[in-house]
Amino acid sequence: MVIHARSLLYVRDTALVSSNHHHDDQAKLSSSQLRHRLVLSLIIALVVTVVSIVGAIASGALALLADAGHMLTDVTGLLISLFAITLAARPTTMHRTFGLMRLEILAAAANAMLLFIVAAFIGFEAWQRWSTPTAIDGPLMLGFAAVGLIANLVGMKLLRAGALQNLNLKGAYLEMFGDLLGSVAVVVAAIGIWITGWERIDPLVSVVVVLMILPRAWLLLREALSILLETTPKSLNLDEVREHLLQEPDVIDVHDMHAWTITSGVEVMSAHVVVRDMQPSCDTGALLNELQSCLLGHFNIAHSTLQIEPEGFRHDSGTIHT
Repeated sequence: MVIHARSLLYVRDTALVSSNHHHDDQAKLSSSQLRHRLVLSLIIALVVTVVSIVGAIASGALALLADAGHMLTDVTGLLISLFAITLAARPTTMHRTFGLMRLEILAAAANAMLLFIVAAFIGFEAWQRWSTPTAIDGPLMLGFAAVGLIANLVGMKLLRAGALQNLNLKGAYLEMFGDLLGSVAVVVAAIGIWITGWERIDPLVSVVVVLMILPRAWLLLREALSILLETTPKSLNLDEVREHLLQEPDVIDVHDMHAWTITSGVEVMSAHVVVRDMQPSCDTGALLNELQSCLLGHFNIAHSTLQIEPEGFRHDSGTIHT
């Protein structure tokens, strides 16, 4: 007997085809607000990219050009984020029973790869500039860098709330955070060049920007790949889950446990639950209510599929049991 136990957290929106299709107005409002903030951040990123390119040409500063390249990555990443959010909101079908929720994770992985590409470009250009220094207008560089710094602060403020609950928005937020650090570095470089006249500060600071980008890009990519590979969520210990389920008096064993993440905040689990002396009159509904309450209350598992088995039931499929 296979029983699907859905928590209210997951059923609240358009999660599954077999769930009801009543939508939570507050969830729609929240999604609309996040989309609005992404659009504003996209506009800011576009403006700063253009300003930084103009500043790089006018002042001759590689750091500004690197900042523009990073902002261009933000523009691409934000466009991917908006695209993913729009598609993920589409209703589920019998062909795509989870809808397009995974697009968020794919977009996050794409954002990380773009960060690696930009970091490689900045590093190469910095090496060229270190070998052959270029004349730089320090005061002009400082003015353009200050504009980028202020814009990044505004963009981070807009994305901060969404970054706490959504992996894709977290990716956009991390990119903007990298830009913020880069803008600070560019401001420092501009002041240094203005005061000392040492133009190699420019490629040196560009390398610092690269070192700021790489760790964040790796963390984002690792998290996205972990979800795509359907590893057990970091917040979930399956041994602990088994122990909790075994505390139910009628449960004598739990095996074939699998847990994975569909998208940010949507964790899924399946398991086989062996019950003691299972009779036709056994109240499986009450048992499942207890098990569901345990999974939801202790582990915040959004969706679970539990197969109830009688004691002595044998598997001959040759599958691996956990």
